[in-house]
Amino acid sequence: MEQPIVRTVLREEIKNRIVERIIDGTYAPGARIVESQLAKEFGTSQAPVREALRDLEGMHLIETQPHKGARVRELTPERLGQVYPVRAALEELAGRDAATRMTPDVLTALNAEIAAMRQAAEDGDPRAQMKHDTRFHEIIVETAANDVLLDLWHSLRVETGTLISVIKSDWDLHMIAEMHRPVLHAMELGDADLAATEMRAHIEFFGSLVLRHSAEPAPVSSRRKAG
Repeated sequence: MEQPIVRTVLREEIKNRIVERIIDGTYAPGARIVESQLAKEFGTSQAPVREALRDLEGMHLIETQPHKGARVRELTPERLGQVYPVRAALEELAGRDAATRMTPDVLTALNAEIAAMRQAAEDGDPRAQMKHDTRFHEIIVETAANDVLLDLWHSLRVETGTLISVIKSDWDLHMIAEMHRPVLHAMELGDADLAATEMRAHIEFFGSLVLRHSAEPAPVSSRRKAG
């Protein structure tokens, strides 16, 4: 028997909401996700919540353990080491294709995301900065007008979006915001080769930064808190 449309839509809505909370750091790696709490929040039974969690487990975003329930999967340096080379290749292609499709509206949107990243740096708000960082890249991938590329990029978005969990308090958020300027400049020029080069260099540099910091041991206070 087919699922009712309303239930299917609700399941997708719950799944998308959980994904966004993972991305913005509301649900940190290792955080418990309680079916009954989500069901109460959404005013529904636990069935669509359970189905949404099952989908997310299939996407390797959460893990379920007997008697412990569902938890957000932990990011590991090994996993990030696999993600970043793939993302660099995808964004190189996206940059090449998007550069030839730039419009004043798209450039305005990209400038707005950089401005928002700068403001987040001023506010010392890494969550907001990662949100606008992710959207900056998403705009470029969308502009490339390749549905397969967009789907693949979205499949990595959660894992790269959860970088909030490995960002250290001593990171220079202003520097991270300004790292996007060369990419924007290439897009403004409409130079496909330069855009591809800058996109790959941007992701590879940031990836190396993340991997270096994610491999560092957590502070003693954080370890105690986690335990």
